[in-house]
Amino acid sequence: MNNSPIIAIVGPTASGKTRRAVALAEAMDGEIVSGDSRQVYRGMTIGTGKDLDEYGNVPYHLIDIADAGDKYNLHRYLKDANAAIAGIRSRGRQPIVCGGTGLYVESLLNGLKLPDVPENKELRESLQGKSLEELTGILASMKQLHNVTDVDTEKRAIRAIEIQSYYQEHPEKAVNTVPSPLEAVVIGVDIDREKRRQRITARLKQRLDEGMVDEIRGLIDSGVSPDDLIYYGLEYKFITEHVIGRLTFDEMFSQLEIAIHQFAKRQMTWFRGMERRGYTIHWLSAELTDSDFTREAQKIISNNAD
Repeated sequence: MNNSPIIAIVGPTASGKTRRAVALAEAMDGEIVSGDSRQVYRGMTIGTGKDLDEYGNVPYHLIDIADAGDKYNLHRYLKDANAAIAGIRSRGRQPIVCGGTGLYVESLLNGLKLPDVPENKELRESLQGKSLEELTGILASMKQLHNVTDVDTEKRAIRAIEIQSYYQEHPEKAVNTVPSPLEAVVIGVDIDREKRRQRITARLKQRLDEGMVDEIRGLIDSGVSPDDLIYYGLEYKFITEHVIGRLTFDEMFSQLEIAIHQFAKRQMTWFRGMERRGYTIHWLSAELTDSDFTREAQKIISNNAD
């Protein structure tokens, strides 16, 4: 059994997190637990940037575990991630959490426990037809919003309101969500904003060249509803709207590029917020080679163990 601290590799989209996590896992006999809210879905490969070939022989968890169209959530993530970590430790190996979904990563490291919140059809029906702005306002009146990463579509906002309403109606359930933080070392991939913008644009073009539009068209042809894909946001939102004729290709590209830049900015806002909430994030430059990054990361991990 390996009871060493969890290592978390975080950073914005296009910063090269996965490659760094894999290099570190190879050096430390580790296994990777994804901290990405969309890589859980099967068939959503190019658009979520799974880059599975980067893992080589390093085992990974929480990728391709749910059907496209499903509504995977934080409750399920915490249950699955904790089970994966327990399994990795039972094999005497090092758990390495890697991902850019700040809510998932921070909640996991916090040791947060969540009750299973059932669907409230009556509430959902009452919220149908409201704009995203109206829904976000309702949610903001119920709880403090650190950012709006997880309320970027109407369906996500409605689900967030549904969860918060459940806690208000069942305060005894909320009492059981008091976190018990896990011991962890958090390492951030620090990338210059302009370099990040360049990488985002280049990667978007590459993914479109690799067939991202055909991937999404194939999901729709297989029976996944366009509304379900739009729910996932970013690539799936804008490319679906292109596929069903709401946006031209050029409109889709322009709007999606802007949305990804905004998303990366929100990710960094979340990680800065984690620091304000008491987490130490050891930032290492994205310009480091994989070997240098691994060496510096191991120094940080060793110093934290002393």
